[in-house]
Amino acid sequence: MGNRLSKIYTRTGDDGSTGLGDGSRTGKDSARVAAYGTVDEANSCIGMVLASDVPDDVRELLTAVQHQMFDLGGELCIPGHAAITGEDIDRLEARLDAFNAPLPALKDFILPGGGEAAARCHVARTVVRRAERETVALARVEAVRPEAIRYLNRLSDLLFVLARVLARASGHGEVLWNHDRRQA
Repeated sequence: MGNRLSKIYTRTGDDGSTGLGDGSRTGKDSARVAAYGTVDEANSCIGMVLASDVPDDVRELLTAVQHQMFDLGGELCIPGHAAITGEDIDRLEARLDAFNAPLPALKDFILPGGGEAAARCHVARTVVRRAERETVALARVEAVRPEAIRYLNRLSDLLFVLARVLARASGHGEVLWNHDRRQA
């Protein structure tokens, strides 16, 4: 690691700008800052899932994902930098398929819930979806590697499947949307 922070505040952002990883400065409300800021927020939400009681295989996977999300944030913070690879996405897909295989097929929509860990996983999923939308918005105005968007897309799918797994593991089960409730 290059520079160590001995002083947390610098006052350089008091004018509404922030430094990017390449040394340039941009507005704190820029599309790039929104994208990597929401990746950071999503990573914090994954940390909240990990603060819950989760099975060891889920803990191992989400811990690895947190490291990749930090890499992705770096990629988005440094214009032109590449950190997420196709292999990272392939690994996510393989784990997603493995966790999804034993689950019953979906016939109804699932409401966010199903116990504390599952509910936190649903929150993480929705924040990852927002990070994906903001990264797509950034890609409309600046260069963004497609791997970044694909990773976020696949991660939200993985978090949905993990929420299902966690709901079942907790004994709460999945909360199904009752679309017939208004027909009474």
